[in-house]
Amino acid sequence: MLSLDDVTHVYPNGTRALDAVSLEIPRGMFGLLGPNGAGKSTLMRCLATLQTPSEGGIRFGPIDVLREPEKLRATLGYLPQDFGVYPRVSAMDLLDHLAVLKGITARGERRDTVETLLVQVNLWEVRKKAVAGFSGGMRQRFGVAQALIGRPELIIVDEPTAGLDPEERNRFNNLLAEIGENVVVILSTHIVEDVTDLCPRMAVLAGGRIVLQGAPGELVDTLKGRVWRRAIETGQLAAYQAAMNVIAHRLRAGRTVIHVLADAPPEPGFEPVEASLEDLYFATLVETRRAAAAAAVSA
Repeated sequence: MLSLDDVTHVYPNGTRALDAVSLEIPRGMFGLLGPNGAGKSTLMRCLATLQTPSEGGIRFGPIDVLREPEKLRATLGYLPQDFGVYPRVSAMDLLDHLAVLKGITARGERRDTVETLLVQVNLWEVRKKAVAGFSGGMRQRFGVAQALIGRPELIIVDEPTAGLDPEERNRFNNLLAEIGENVVVILSTHIVEDVTDLCPRMAVLAGGRIVLQGAPGELVDTLKGRVWRRAIETGQLAAYQAAMNVIAHRLRAGRTVIHVLADAPPEPGFEPVEASLEDLYFATLVETRRAAAAAAVSA
């Protein structure tokens, strides 16, 4: 179990990236959803011991992460949003080098580890090719391989599927689902479908705060019978946003389709739609931004 207790981080310029974040993250896949700038990457760096939060506490089982970061690093696998590679170094050689850095010094054990991981992430056929020449999806799978060195009990992946094509994203998500059965895996992303497909538990981070958490299915059920859809002319969007609780809009075939949150049909022409995690996510962000705007005006 990973426990976060009022984790707060303020950068030297005064930016409050995290504001009293408290979470209990059990074994399995856990989704952390949030828009760009919400504080997700800051939180992932704090959990990975790459930076120390200004306040609060973090524990992983018996480990006090802030006091004993080296103990967490011994059981941590981390795939950051961006990671560099050595030019002209093959996947096998680079993974072997990283295994040495993680403390696997016995040549036979290291060879077995590297070969097993390359097979697991489906990179065995390209093991002699330079990682610098890999496609985006192949590099992400290599990133998972390096994160799995040493059989970590906590794995953190930050925006892993951003920029991947649908086929590669599906392959990557299947890999995450496989490794997430026996360890704690935190999936930090702004892609709602990834959390829908993979995570039995989730939280939404916005403005540095946890604004929603729980099981995706149970949370979506709170919107049951309250989401309505209608196609409108694009020029009407502002008027509908002013009059109704528009939680999402999307351009389709030259017209704008809006989703509105209401207990009854907002007006004739709206049809009910089955609520999704995307509706829940957008409704949560809309509510959070309205509350922040109201607080700013009152201040």
